[in-house]
Amino acid sequence: MNKIICIAREFASGGSDIGKMVSQKLGIPFYDKEIITQIAKDHGLSEEIIENYDEKPTNSFLYSLSLGAYSFDGSNANVPNMPLSDKVFAAQSEIIKDVADKGPCVIIGRCANYTLKDKQDVLSVFIHAPTDFKLERLTRIKGLDRDTAMGELRKTDKKRATYNNYYSDINWGDVKSYDLCLNSSIGFDKCADIICSAFNK
Repeated sequence: MNKIICIAREFASGGSDIGKMVSQKLGIPFYDKEIITQIAKDHGLSEEIIENYDEKPTNSFLYSLSLGAYSFDGSNANVPNMPLSDKVFAAQSEIIKDVADKGPCVIIGRCANYTLKDKQDVLSVFIHAPTDFKLERLTRIKGLDRDTAMGELRKTDKKRATYNNYYSDINWGDVKSYDLCLNSSIGFDKCADIICSAFNK
């Protein structure tokens, strides 16, 4: 049976970096932006278009939700007249299920823990960090001033939470929604080791 690690993360907490480290330590595939590339390839769309809808909520979904039109289980990516944003989510779900069936892997974001909720041996992880820690990373890596960095933090996490909470029944960032929650300020390598230990057990 395939073991899958799904990592949700706060913006600038280093969740993707930690996921890559886990992938390398365990010798298993890592999926993040690769999912976007695959969607673009499968559906003949540019990666730029797909990225515009990646982990971002849209009003079109709220409309379709009110109509109860779609189940968003990945089986309806080709439904006629479905808004592009919803097709992207459905296609992501389809690809996530496909890579999970192929073997153990690490998947970053995109409601993967919800998409694979009926699959056994899925380790659901949430990476968070203190605000000052995330601000320091953003100002250092992206060269943003502190006020701009704070705005980016709030805006991006709000988008991720809204996207997750609308497309799934998992409350983003709630400790009850995950198997493991880690504060990345303890060190990325230490977080990766903890995840690997949980994965192996």
